[in-house]
Amino acid sequence: MAEGQATKGLNKPCILLIVIAGMERFAFKGVASNLVTYLTDVVKMSNSSAAKTVNSWCGFTSLLPLLVAPLADSYWDQYTTILVSSFLYVLGLIALASTALVWPWIPINKANPSSSLLWSLYMISLGQGGYNPSLQAFGADQLENEDEALPVCTKNDQISDKKSLFFQWWYFGVCSGSLLGVSLMAYIQDTLGWGLGFAIPTIVMVTSVLFFSCGSRFYAYKQAKEDGVKMFEKIIHAVKATASKMLNIRFALSNKSDLVERELQEKPLCHQDLDVTGDLNKSSNGAIHPREIAEVILHLLPIWTTLLLFAVIFQQPATFFTKQGMTMKRNIGTTFKIPPSTLQSAITVSIILLMPLYDTLFIPFTRLLTRNEKGIGVMQRMGIGMILSVIAMVIAAIVETKRLDISRKTQSQIVPLSIFWLLPQYILLGISDIFTVVGMQQFFYSEVPVQMRTMGIALYTSVFGVGSFLSAFFISLVEYFTKKLVLRRHERSPAR
Repeated sequence: MAEGQATKGLNKPCILLIVIAGMERFAFKGVASNLVTYLTDVVKMSNSSAAKTVNSWCGFTSLLPLLVAPLADSYWDQYTTILVSSFLYVLGLIALASTALVWPWIPINKANPSSSLLWSLYMISLGQGGYNPSLQAFGADQLENEDEALPVCTKNDQISDKKSLFFQWWYFGVCSGSLLGVSLMAYIQDTLGWGLGFAIPTIVMVTSVLFFSCGSRFYAYKQAKEDGVKMFEKIIHAVKATASKMLNIRFALSNKSDLVERELQEKPLCHQDLDVTGDLNKSSNGAIHPREIAEVILHLLPIWTTLLLFAVIFQQPATFFTKQGMTMKRNIGTTFKIPPSTLQSAITVSIILLMPLYDTLFIPFTRLLTRNEKGIGVMQRMGIGMILSVIAMVIAAIVETKRLDISRKTQSQIVPLSIFWLLPQYILLGISDIFTVVGMQQFFYSEVPVQMRTMGIALYTSVFGVGSFLSAFFISLVEYFTKKLVLRRHERSPAR
């Protein structure tokens, strides 16, 4: 009975870090969600240039953790990485807000301000590249030292259950922050000005960093506990390790018991299955060699590649679905029109409302079917989400077919079809996120060694970065072949 109760709930550091993650998402979405409008209306970029700028920035932001994570795992600890990255993050936000505030006083020649705008955006990307994966891995690591008195097998099962719960509520917190950022900040930026609209996310991000610092005495510092050295000694140790690598010299293990302890952390006593990542514990300085990183990435590459399909679908609400809504009837009453991008909040709302039902309704139901205490595994969870996302795209295709048929009959730019016909596909994508996105976070975190937890989260974010570029590439292909088909029809029509 006590053991069952121990698995319920998260500790205070985890809850604090989830709140901090939600505040970061508020800040980021407060900038990113309406950035295209800022670039077109204020910076006076063309629609295509603004769209390419935002797509490139989002893709770069999602892929950058892949470059930062190996350094964070090899030479830095997660706590220091979070603090340094948050400093860069805040600097980028301050620069962006400052640019928006001084823009009205700048002469017509806007080449320099435009470059400063890009520098501030990519400073945010650089900060987020180390901040997000490190914060999430650090949050999940807070559960490692719980229930020390329990047997190893029982302890590992309970930690696995708690981590599943952690990733689930982490996504809930992230979505809550994103919803506030998208809905509230877009209104402030459009009505009260861009200076205030970018200053508020900056203040929220600074506040989140202060919250993170205030919780320092409550956190579990895994690397500090394992290495038993101070921060300054870690930095010196990392410099020595780098110099040794350049000369192809490896340090021998100073204490054989450390190796045994780390092997027990990597491989629970209950499961003696071989793992391709087991050799990663053989480095006494904690550094991970590029060959070992490549082995882990190759091991996860098939799943990573499969998830790209979901990542491409994940990008559609901001592009294709929004374009659908722009041509549909958006009136509520006689005067008010729904902005097409507002329907994206239906995804987040559905996640926030339905996420608590996953543990209370869905898992007990699946336990009856599978007779498994956990209900379904991580792979099954991701698979269900991908199936739901495909169904959402099928519904989107049906609605688009109906919209095109009505458009041909009416010959009007605005089709007399309510925009609320798009709600089912938005809501279904939100439900698929509960399964796939949470499952992806848990999968990439748990399938890498302890020293590569940050790299695991970076692999998860990189799926969406590559998916963003793939989505843009597919759109370009469709536009190219569509134009080619139209030109051929025009060439054939006079001959008839």
